[in-house]
Amino acid sequence: MTKHNELFPVIDPQQRRRLANAIRFLAIDGVEAAKSGHPGAPMGMADIAEVLWRTHLRHDPAHPQWADRDRFVLSNGHGSMLLYALLHLSGYDLPLDELKRFRQLHSKTPGHPEVGYTPGVETTTGPLGQGLANAVGMALAEQQLARAFNRPGHVIVDHHTYVFLGDGCLMEGVSHEVCSLAGTLGLNKLIAYYDDNGISIDGHVEHWFTDNTALRFQAYGWNVIGPIDGHDALAVERATAQARTSSDKPTLIICQTTIGWGSPHKAGTHDVHGAALGTAEVDATRRALDWPYAAFEIPQDVYEAWNARARGARLEADWQARFGAYAAAYPELAAEFTRRMAGELPADWARVVAALLARARGVDAATATRKSSQIALETLVPALPELFGGSADLTGSNLTAVKASRPWADAAAEDSCNYLSYGVREFGMAAMMNGMALHGGFAPYGGTFLMFSDYARSAVRMSALMKLRVVHVFSHDSIGLGEDGPTHQPVEHAPSLRLVPNLDVWRPADVFETAVAWQCALERSGGPSALLLSRQNLVSSAHADCDAARVARGGYVLADAERPRVVLIATGSEVELALAAKQQLDAADVAARVVSMPCTEAFDRQDDAYRDSVLPPGVPRVAIEAAHPDLWRKYVGLSGGVVGISSFGESAPAGALYKHFGITAEHAVEVARGVVRRQASRIDVDSDSGARPVG
Repeated sequence: MTKHNELFPVIDPQQRRRLANAIRFLAIDGVEAAKSGHPGAPMGMADIAEVLWRTHLRHDPAHPQWADRDRFVLSNGHGSMLLYALLHLSGYDLPLDELKRFRQLHSKTPGHPEVGYTPGVETTTGPLGQGLANAVGMALAEQQLARAFNRPGHVIVDHHTYVFLGDGCLMEGVSHEVCSLAGTLGLNKLIAYYDDNGISIDGHVEHWFTDNTALRFQAYGWNVIGPIDGHDALAVERATAQARTSSDKPTLIICQTTIGWGSPHKAGTHDVHGAALGTAEVDATRRALDWPYAAFEIPQDVYEAWNARARGARLEADWQARFGAYAAAYPELAAEFTRRMAGELPADWARVVAALLARARGVDAATATRKSSQIALETLVPALPELFGGSADLTGSNLTAVKASRPWADAAAEDSCNYLSYGVREFGMAAMMNGMALHGGFAPYGGTFLMFSDYARSAVRMSALMKLRVVHVFSHDSIGLGEDGPTHQPVEHAPSLRLVPNLDVWRPADVFETAVAWQCALERSGGPSALLLSRQNLVSSAHADCDAARVARGGYVLADAERPRVVLIATGSEVELALAAKQQLDAADVAARVVSMPCTEAFDRQDDAYRDSVLPPGVPRVAIEAAHPDLWRKYVGLSGGVVGISSFGESAPAGALYKHFGITAEHAVEVARGVVRRQASRIDVDSDSGARPVG
C-alpha cells in the first residue's frame, strides 16, 4: 500500500503558513462578497486543515466517491468557507467563481455544506453536533465493512474518518450520546480535531461552558492528545500521526486556536464569529499576514502546492490494483462489495419481495404492526446484508431484531455485526444512521417509540434533507399503547412528521400493508421513510388477493360501494374502525367507501386521475385517525369530518381510551351521517339557485 508520506513532500514552516493563509483569505473574501457568513473558524483552523489535507487525507479530487477514501466532516458547518477553500485549492470541481457566489441562490457554495451539491462534501452540516454524530456513523460503517470484506493479504476497506468540531458541537447533547458510544465501540479509525478557541456567538464560553473536555473524553474511552497549539503545523502533524496509530480507540486532538487568527483587531473575539470583517479589517489583515493579493487571487505556486489530483490519482490507482487482486481471489465478495457501495438492491430482489408478500399473506391472526414489521424483517435481513438494524434500548418493544440479527454485543472482536443496541440515545442513533447511509454499504434502520421521535427529530429532518435511504421504525404509535399515559402517547407526532419534506411516513393497517411499507422504504433511493407501528393487535384488513402495487400508491380503495355517498379515509389501527363503520352505514342505506391511506406522501405523488378515482370529487369525506386532526383537512375539506384527538391522552387501557376520546366506529358513523346531511342540504340549496354543487 502506498504510504501517505511518500506522496506529500515536506515543506518549511513559512511555506506551510502561506498555504494556510490561502484558506484564510478565500474564506475572508467569500464572506466579504456575500456580506454574511462565518470567517472566524476558517481563519482559526486553517493551519490544522493544511496539515490534514496536504499530509494525511487520502482522497482523489477527480473521483470524490472513491470507495476507500478517507471521510472528512466539518461538524462546525458554519465555517463552510474553510471546506470550500480546501476543495477548490486541492482540485475538486469547484471553480473560483463558485466561491465568489458564496451563499447565493443555486451556487455550489451554500451557507452550510450540503451533500449532493458540492463535490467532496460528505454530509450536510450546520445543526451543531450532528456532523460529529454522522462521523461516528461513518467510522462504524468502515469498521463493519472491513470486518465483513477484508481477507488476509487482501485489505480493501482501510480508511479514516476525520472530523472538525467546535465548542458548540460539544455543548449539544448529541455529542455525548455518540461520543460515549464511539468509545464503547472502539472506533479507532475516527479522529476528531476540537477547535478549542473559547468563543461562541455570545462571547467567551468560560461563562457557560467550563467542562474538562479532556477528562470527559478519556471517560468515554477515547485517546486524548493535547491541548496542542493549533497554529503549530508540526504539533498538529505529530498529533495526527500519533492518532493514526490507535488500534482500539477513537482519538480527540484538542487544538487551542485563536478564532479569526490574523485579524489585527477582531482575532479572539466573538465579532469575527459570524460576520464579515469589513473592508478596513480585511485590508489590515492582508497587511498583517503579508498577503499582497487582490480578493480571490491565489498565486500559481500556491495552487501547485495544494493540487492533490496527481497524488489522489496515485492513491486511488493503488487501491484499484489491490481491489483487482481481491476480485480475482474473491469474486463473489468483490461483486457484493461493489453492489453495496453503489446502493443497489440485489439481483434477486423480485424473489425477495415475492417471499416477503407471501409471508405476509400467510398471517391470518390479529397482529400488532410492530410484530408485522418483525415478520417482514425475518425475510429481509437474511436477504439484504446491507441492512443494519438497531434500537434505542427498546429492542423487545420495537421488535427490530430477528433470528438473522447479529448483535454487536454478541460479536467477537473481529466479526461483523448487523444489529446495534444504541442505548437510550434516540438522537444519536438517528444521526449515526445518517452517517452510515452517507458512508455507503449500508441501509440502516433503527427503532424507538413514536413519542420519542421528538428526541430524534432533527436527525430525521436531516436524513430527509440529504435524501438518504434510512428507515426510522417508530412503534407504539397512538393512545393505543394504553396505560403508560400521555407522556408516552403520541398525538401530534404522525401529522408533525408528515410535514417534513421528502419523508415518507407509513402507518400500515396490517401485516400486508407493513410488508409493502418495508418494500417501498428499501426501494426508495431518494429519501428516508418512517414506519409508524401499533402496539395493539390489529385484524387483517387487506383482502388476501390485495395488490401490493395499489398499497404502494399510498392510498387505495379497500372496501367499496356501487355509488358511495361518503368516503371514509383511515390509517393504521383505525382502518378496522372504518370497515366497521361502513357496515353500519351500509345497513342504514348510506353507501360508504373505505380508503386505506397508509402513506399520504406516496398518495400525493400520484396523478390527478388516480387520486380522483380513490377520492371522487363531490363525495363528502371523513378521516379517521387516532392523532391530531388538522392535517386531514387537506383531504376532507372544511365541510368534511375528522375523527381524531386534539388533546393529550390519558392513562388507561387502550379500549377505554378509544371510547373516551370517541375514536370508535359509532362516532365515525355519526360524523359520516352529519357530512352526508350537510352535503344533501348544500345540493338542495344549489339546485334551487341553479348553482353547481360544491365538491
